[in-house]
Amino acid sequence: QVQLVESGGGSVQAGGSLKVSCAASGVSAYIFGHCAMGWDRQAPGKERELVSSINSEGTTSYAESVKGRFTISRDKAKNTVHLQMNSLQTDDTAVYYCVSAGGYYCEGWGQGTQVTVSS
Repeated sequence: QVQLVESGGGSVQAGGSLKVSCAASGVSAYIFGHCAMGWDRQAPGKERELVSSINSEGTTSYAESVKGRFTISRDKAKNTVHLQMNSLQTDDTAVYYCVSAGGYYCEGWGQGTQVTVSS
């Protein structure tokens, strides 16, 4: 199965930008290319929610709360997925998890990376 490791979290003031990345290992680039990838987040006291996803064909989707501010992308050759977050708000503070799906070898999630947005 795929193993996922996030990086790039941190602290930023409201209105700022951060980019979080996810590196996949344990599967070939061919298999990774067929996995649907996404980013979940969980804020303290709130349920985990899907923020954005990208399928094997590059079709993307976003939660309403982040549309126009976040951009997901993937590099199949490098087995990586990125989430560029602009115009960050305090409500974006959460642990962000990289997730993958689409069959046994694609099922996985990372340990998470903290994103903190201060006012």
